[in-house]
Amino acid sequence: MSHSKNIDYKPDEILLARYAKALGHPARIAILKFLASSDACFCGEIVDELPIAQATVSQHLKELKESGLIQGSIEPPKVRYCIEPKNWDNARKLFDNFMEKPKKIHTDH
Repeated sequence: MSHSKNIDYKPDEILLARYAKALGHPARIAILKFLASSDACFCGEIVDELPIAQATVSQHLKELKESGLIQGSIEPPKVRYCIEPKNWDNARKLFDNFMEKPKKIHTDH
C-alpha cells in the first residue's frame, strides 16, 4: 500500500514548474524566440515563419498564454501576440536562481 504525501511546494517552485512545462516543447521555444525578436505578431506570421500547421501553432500559443509567458490582444479578426515582459523577466530570474550552483551541504559520516 502506498501512502501519498501532501507536499506544500513554494509558490516560486510552482511557478517555475509552470514556466518549464510551457518551455517543454521545441515548437514553443521557436515561437518564443520569434516573438522575442519582434514587437508583436499575429498567428499567421508565426505560421509563415515556422514549418508548423496553423492549428498546431494556435495550440502552442494557448499553452504559452496560459503559462503567462506571452499575452494576446484582440484586434478583430485576429489576435496579436507578444512576450509578457513582467512574467518573462520573472521566469528568467527563477531559472537563473534554480540553475545556480548549489551550496554544498556538509554531513558527518
